[in-house]
Amino acid sequence: MKPHKRRIGIMGGSFNPIHEAHLMIADYIAQRAALDEVWLMVSPMNPLKVDSQDLAADNDRFLMAEIACRRSRRLRASRFEFDLPRPSYTVDTLAALRDAYPDCEFTLIIGSDNWAIFDKWRQADEIKKHHRIVVYPRPGYTVNPATLPQGVYLIEAPELDLSSTFIRNAMAKGIDMNYFLPSGVYDYIKSQGLYKKQQ
Repeated sequence: MKPHKRRIGIMGGSFNPIHEAHLMIADYIAQRAALDEVWLMVSPMNPLKVDSQDLAADNDRFLMAEIACRRSRRLRASRFEFDLPRPSYTVDTLAALRDAYPDCEFTLIIGSDNWAIFDKWRQADEIKKHHRIVVYPRPGYTVNPATLPQGVYLIEAPELDLSSTFIRNAMAKGIDMNYFLPSGVYDYIKSQGLYKKQQ
């Protein structure tokens, strides 16, 4: 009898910064998709955002994610991609995870906005071949479940219209965003002088 593999969801992103909507969706999907954990995979360099000028340092973004996950037994911050070649591509990350954690079964978690461009991802078919994909709704990107290929599932979840860009822009204007961020993250941002007010 084969040993039970731990079911791990991988939710990647810049998390610049991580905010409450990230945690709400990740924890909700962990429960709905029967996952043991969801790893919030902090990307050192998103291939689609290589020209970003307001990307906080890798370690700052990881530490914020780690602080955010402290209150949950289902969520975990991961810096696994930091040791992989850059820019980081999901297909390579998932292959490396399979090698590093043979006792785990990995499910990719993406928003419907990313599913809309999934065919542009590097070796998208390879990802679908090896992994279950869970798609959650994002505002403005409707998915018809009947059109999804085998192994790809739509999770009905609230459409949370909150973005890291919105938070950064508001903080740059001097607006207090404490209630939009997980406990401890706002204090970390202030103590490290991240996303400072524009001069």
